[in-house]
Amino acid sequence: MPSAAASFVTEMAMAHVPVLTKELLQLLEVRPYSRVVDCTFGAGGHAEAVAAGLGPDGILVACDQDPVAQDYYISLRPSFRCRSRFYLGNFADSLGELVDKGFRATHVYMDLGVSSMQIDTPERGFSYNYDAPLDMRMDPTAPVTAADIVNTWSEAALADLFGRYGEERYSRRIAHAIVLRRARGAYSRTAELVETIKCAIPTPARFGAGNPAKRVFQALRIEVNDELDSLRRALPEAFALLKPGGILAVISFHSLEDRIVKEFFAGKVRPCTCPPAFPICVCGKKPTGELLRSKAVTPSRREVESNPRSSSAKLRALRRL
Repeated sequence: MPSAAASFVTEMAMAHVPVLTKELLQLLEVRPYSRVVDCTFGAGGHAEAVAAGLGPDGILVACDQDPVAQDYYISLRPSFRCRSRFYLGNFADSLGELVDKGFRATHVYMDLGVSSMQIDTPERGFSYNYDAPLDMRMDPTAPVTAADIVNTWSEAALADLFGRYGEERYSRRIAHAIVLRRARGAYSRTAELVETIKCAIPTPARFGAGNPAKRVFQALRIEVNDELDSLRRALPEAFALLKPGGILAVISFHSLEDRIVKEFFAGKVRPCTCPPAFPICVCGKKPTGELLRSKAVTPSRREVESNPRSSSAKLRALRRL
């Protein structure tokens, strides 16, 4: 009889819907002997689909900093025909370790979205739809929580964070309201923060598209988990892992991530640093990658209708020359 923990993992895995799976598989074109690195295993949706194309000579390396993801891996591992291994930790660090060990991959992919196992587990504090501890850590051993930031950062620092990482129009008003409210008592719950945000913004903005706390929660989650710097560190390591002809694919969910990916890919496709007025290249930098698609791949209308969380997803892929 399965344990309660195993049953929970199974139920959550069934609820998880990976984004752009068909499109990812089409771009990767995995073969039975491929050596694949899944940088963000999550609930294993993409990995399970990729592993189905791998044979006994294939390898799947899974990485994730969330210990719950390791439970998903353990539950899925018996269904894999290929060899596999799980790395627990920040994906940039795991990729660096693989590079140092001399491992070479034919495919590396990343899904930068927050997993359903995190959003739909109220006690993790990722969602503004549940009253829960104000946490938001993907790695539960990380030292800083969202509550720490909200309760200790200055008003100016909070405003900058919400504006930069959340692209929040009312970042200053919200930061000011937070500082006034915390003077009466520290924040500990997501509902407390949501209420402050709603009261801080103009009344018409409370009834716009989506929850008014969405952008602030995004900014806090990015900061708590150091998401953008981790991505900047991970991309060069992922590219270094690839064999010639290998493919790097990234699924992003907001403009900040997508911009980092686009700029990194552009640096591999068009590395020349000569001024535009120069008739010929004199810097000597040659392309080391080529785009598999000139534009980002986005979800079909059918996928968005069946899984609204996929609406902002963008898939970009690069082949190493």
